[in-house]
Amino acid sequence: MRGRVKRPGPESGWSLIELIVVLVILGLLAAVVGPKVYDKLAKSKDQIAIIQINELEQALNLFAFEIGRFPDTGEGLEALVQNPGSLDTWKGPYLTKGVPRDPWDRPYTYRSPGLHGDFDLFSFGADGAEGTDDDITSWK
Repeated sequence: MRGRVKRPGPESGWSLIELIVVLVILGLLAAVVGPKVYDKLAKSKDQIAIIQINELEQALNLFAFEIGRFPDTGEGLEALVQNPGSLDTWKGPYLTKGVPRDPWDRPYTYRSPGLHGDFDLFSFGADGAEGTDDDITSWK
Protein backbone atom coordinates (compact mmCIF):
# COMPACT_ATOMS: atom_id res chain seq x y z
CA MET A 1 0.00 0.00 0.00
CA ARG A 2 1.32 3.35 -0.91
CA GLY A 3 1.56 6.25 1.50
CA ARG A 4 -0.67 9.18 0.90
CA VAL A 5 0.89 12.39 -0.25
CA LYS A 6 -0.38 15.29 1.78
CA ARG A 7 -1.19 18.25 -0.38
CA PRO A 8 -0.86 21.73 0.99
CA GLY A 9 -4.11 23.18 2.10
CA PRO A 10 -5.23 26.77 2.19
CA GLU A 11 -3.74 27.22 5.74
CA SER A 12 -0.15 26.35 4.82
CA GLY A 13 2.40 29.01 3.83
CA TRP A 14 2.25 32.79 4.02
CA SER A 15 -0.28 34.93 2.30
CA LEU A 16 0.75 37.90 0.22
CA ILE A 17 -0.71 40.28 2.81
CA GLU A 18 1.36 38.70 5.60
CA LEU A 19 4.55 39.01 3.53
CA ILE A 20 3.83 42.67 2.77
CA VAL A 21 3.22 43.40 6.47
CA VAL A 22 6.53 41.76 7.44
CA LEU A 23 8.41 43.71 4.74
CA VAL A 24 6.84 47.00 5.87
CA ILE A 25 7.85 46.29 9.49
CA LEU A 26 11.42 45.46 8.43
CA GLY A 27 11.57 48.64 6.33
CA LEU A 28 10.42 50.75 9.28
CA LEU A 29 13.01 49.16 11.56
CA ALA A 30 15.76 49.83 9.01
CA ALA A 31 14.64 53.46 8.66
CA VAL A 32 14.78 54.00 12.43
CA VAL A 33 17.91 52.00 13.29
CA GLY A 34 20.02 52.70 10.16
CA PRO A 35 20.84 56.37 10.82
CA LYS A 36 21.78 55.65 14.44
CA VAL A 37 24.18 52.90 13.38
CA TYR A 38 25.72 55.22 10.77
CA ASP A 39 26.21 57.98 13.37
CA LYS A 40 27.95 55.54 15.74
CA LEU A 41 30.24 54.39 12.94
CA ALA A 42 31.16 57.98 12.02
CA LYS A 43 31.91 58.85 15.65
CA SER A 44 34.05 55.75 16.09
CA LYS A 45 36.19 56.70 13.07
CA ASP A 46 36.70 60.14 14.61
CA GLN A 47 37.83 58.50 17.86
CA ILE A 48 40.27 56.25 16.00
CA ALA A 49 41.78 59.31 14.28
CA ILE A 50 42.15 61.11 17.62
CA ILE A 51 43.93 58.09 19.13
CA GLN A 52 46.25 57.75 16.13
CA ILE A 53 47.12 61.46 16.20
CA ASN A 54 47.98 61.16 19.91
CA GLU A 55 50.26 58.18 19.17
CA LEU A 56 51.94 60.05 16.33
CA GLU A 57 52.46 63.07 18.63
CA GLN A 58 54.18 60.85 21.20
CA ALA A 59 56.49 59.42 18.52
CA LEU A 60 57.23 62.94 17.23
CA ASN A 61 58.08 64.10 20.75
CA LEU A 62 60.46 61.16 21.24
CA PHE A 63 62.08 61.94 17.87
CA ALA A 64 62.51 65.60 18.91
CA PHE A 65 63.94 64.58 22.28
CA GLU A 66 66.64 62.43 20.65
CA ILE A 67 67.35 64.55 17.58
CA GLY A 68 66.82 68.00 19.06
CA ARG A 69 64.14 69.02 16.57
CA PHE A 70 60.96 67.78 14.94
CA PRO A 71 61.09 66.33 11.44
CA ASP A 72 60.55 69.07 8.88
CA THR A 73 57.72 68.93 6.37
CA GLY A 74 59.98 67.43 3.72
CA GLU A 75 61.07 64.58 6.00
CA GLY A 76 57.47 64.08 7.09
CA LEU A 77 56.15 61.32 9.29
CA GLU A 78 58.33 58.79 7.47
CA ALA A 79 61.21 60.13 9.61
CA LEU A 80 59.58 58.22 12.47
CA VAL A 81 60.15 54.94 10.62
CA GLN A 82 63.36 55.49 8.63
CA ASN A 83 66.36 57.70 9.28
CA PRO A 84 65.75 60.66 6.95
CA GLY A 85 69.46 61.16 6.34
CA SER A 86 72.62 61.11 8.31
CA LEU A 87 71.14 61.78 11.73
CA ASP A 88 73.63 60.24 14.15
CA THR A 89 71.31 60.39 17.16
CA TRP A 90 68.35 58.77 15.36
CA LYS A 91 67.42 55.69 17.38
CA GLY A 92 64.17 54.73 15.64
CA PRO A 93 62.00 53.43 14.38
CA TYR A 94 59.68 55.38 16.66
CA LEU A 95 56.61 53.62 15.26
CA THR A 96 56.65 49.83 15.29
CA LYS A 97 54.04 49.28 12.57
CA GLY A 98 54.86 52.13 10.21
CA VAL A 99 52.95 55.36 9.67
CA PRO A 100 49.21 54.65 9.87
CA ARG A 101 46.65 56.00 7.45
CA ASP A 102 43.61 57.77 8.81
CA PRO A 103 40.33 55.82 9.21
CA TRP A 104 39.22 57.07 5.76
CA ASP A 105 42.35 55.50 4.22
CA ARG A 106 44.14 58.79 3.54
CA PRO A 107 47.56 59.84 4.83
CA TYR A 108 47.74 62.20 7.79
CA THR A 109 48.94 65.70 6.93
CA TYR A 110 52.07 66.87 8.74
CA ARG A 111 53.63 70.32 8.63
CA SER A 112 56.67 71.51 10.53
CA PRO A 113 57.01 74.24 11.46
CA GLY A 114 53.30 74.42 11.95
CA LEU A 115 50.85 77.28 12.04
CA HIS A 116 49.56 76.17 15.46
CA GLY A 117 52.78 75.08 17.18
CA ASP A 118 56.01 73.23 16.47
CA PHE A 119 54.08 71.03 14.06
CA ASP A 120 50.57 70.59 12.68
CA LEU A 121 49.25 67.07 12.39
CA PHE A 122 45.75 66.45 11.12
CA SER A 123 43.27 64.39 9.13
CA PHE A 124 40.81 65.99 6.72
CA GLY A 125 38.05 63.78 8.15
CA ALA A 126 35.28 62.06 6.26
CA ASP A 127 34.86 64.73 3.57
CA GLY A 128 38.56 64.81 2.67
CA ALA A 129 38.61 68.63 2.52
CA GLU A 130 40.88 70.85 4.60
CA GLY A 131 39.37 73.52 6.82
CA THR A 132 35.95 71.96 7.36
CA ASP A 133 34.23 71.12 10.64
CA ASP A 134 35.08 67.42 10.48
CA ASP A 135 38.88 67.93 10.42
CA ILE A 136 40.65 66.18 13.29
CA THR A 137 43.74 68.05 14.43
CA SER A 138 46.53 67.90 16.96
CA TRP A 139 45.91 71.44 18.18
CA LYS A 140 42.20 71.31 19.13
